[in-house]
Amino acid sequence: MKVSLLNTLAYMAALVTAAPSGCDFSLVGFGKDNPIGATTGGKGGRIVTVTTPEALASAVEGNEPRTVYAKGTFNLTSRLRVGSNKSIIGVGKGAEVRQNGVTIANSTNVILRNFGIRFIVDNDGITVQNSTRVWIDHNEFESEFSQEVGPDYYDGQCDIVRGSDWITVSWNYFHNHWKSSLIGNSDVLRDVDFGKLHITYHHNYWRNIGTRGPAGRFGHQHIYNNLYVDFHYQAIHSRSDNQVLVEGNVFKGDTRTALTTYGLVIPEDSPNTSPEGDPEIDGFANLGAKNDFGNSDVNITQKGTFYKAPYRYKLTPLDRVESIVKQGVGLGNLG
Repeated sequence: MKVSLLNTLAYMAALVTAAPSGCDFSLVGFGKDNPIGATTGGKGGRIVTVTTPEALASAVEGNEPRTVYAKGTFNLTSRLRVGSNKSIIGVGKGAEVRQNGVTIANSTNVILRNFGIRFIVDNDGITVQNSTRVWIDHNEFESEFSQEVGPDYYDGQCDIVRGSDWITVSWNYFHNHWKSSLIGNSDVLRDVDFGKLHITYHHNYWRNIGTRGPAGRFGHQHIYNNLYVDFHYQAIHSRSDNQVLVEGNVFKGDTRTALTTYGLVIPEDSPNTSPEGDPEIDGFANLGAKNDFGNSDVNITQKGTFYKAPYRYKLTPLDRVESIVKQGVGLGNLG
């Protein structure tokens, strides 16, 4: 972790690009506005630049504030485990993580931006567990969606579980994957999860995905201004007393179900259950600003109490969502 002022300034400059017109890349949602305080990551701490897996792992451990700029491809030999008060930012057009993904567990105040997280076999790209105040922003998640590999080969792209809370997932590009983003990983963990899992998903682009965009249990998710293209089975699934507020999203292409609160976990989501699927109790959903559901099904079995987000945010006009999201998501686009 050799650091020089000139190198640090150069890397910071490489991150600065002009945001596309109409894009606001600042932190919005539960990751900013919550009872604990805004997610600031490593603000005020040391700034380091890393280029090897060993240096990256060392830089993100512990709880002292630190901003870590990562340059290049990181073929991790084990899961990257992130401590509290860290900003981890890919340099320029983005850093890349392969072979093993990222775990944020028992931590608070973490920012992860501008990473390509690809082909993580038999595990999640990112797992957030028992952690609070996390901002996952401008990353790209990729694996393979095909009958040959099946739904369990890669697990989730970004799963948030075990009582995690106050999180924003924004401007990410999720594509070519079976099970994308799960909130609450078991219906038997009600006592752990209920009343937590407050998560904002906004301006993400999901393309060629099977299920879970997201699928939630026991929490509250505000899902707005996302773009779904060819989300083949179920996109937004609210089950096991989960509550979602869904507004200003666009669904296109081969997207069978845009939104459902029916508790049944379909076989395409969890093929190891019975052929009829895995029954859970229903969730709740409310619709805010108008969505464009296209030709997709919407099945709201019960409305909930989460009908207004408890923070300020600006909706992108529905007719501009597709163009703005495609311009603004993913790597090398931090603004």
